[in-house]
Amino acid sequence: MNLKEAFRYQNKIQSLMETAMAILSDDSNVTMTENTYYRHKVNTDADDETVAEIPESEYADRITEISRFLIFLLSEKKSLYRAIRRAKNTLEIDMDSEISMNSVRQSVASVFQHMNDLRGSEQIIPNGGTGLRFNAEGNQTTYRCDVKRVVTINYDRNFIKNMLSALNRQSDETSAKIDLCLVTTQVDYEPPFDVNSSFAEAFEFFSERV
Repeated sequence: MNLKEAFRYQNKIQSLMETAMAILSDDSNVTMTENTYYRHKVNTDADDETVAEIPESEYADRITEISRFLIFLLSEKKSLYRAIRRAKNTLEIDMDSEISMNSVRQSVASVFQHMNDLRGSEQIIPNGGTGLRFNAEGNQTTYRCDVKRVVTINYDRNFIKNMLSALNRQSDETSAKIDLCLVTTQVDYEPPFDVNSSFAEAFEFFSERV
């Protein structure tokens, strides 16, 4: 499998592990509960009855197997992680660093894009301002007046525009390199089951092997 497929399989293993842990974390699956109804004490014609509660999960009677399956998945996750690490070490670029750097680069570009989209403006805001004056009686009163609001660009637009173009170009070039690595770099790992297998299918495959 290539790196892209390996990352997808890594996510599949994690998903299966989360499902297994959810089953094992449900107390009703890992314990047995019985309720005894002492009917005879209050009704001599009735017999006492013990009823076992039925867990909702279909795996409640296979908890030890699920536990073993979880350990198996953990082992596979470790093996795949190591295989991916070895594959990455053969690359001419540091993929993890490039991905991280590209994310930062795109964040900066989004800020510059916003700045590049800004435009100066001028508008009149009716009654948008206030002032103070003395009336005929000598008392200070407030009054409202129109406001002219002028917004101007306070930076070098050409610099921002040029840097935005450069960042976008670098980001695209890096993304292309990463995409190429993902599909051309082989990972030495043999998946134990298909990536599209359901939890039930993967678990049954494991159960048949042990």
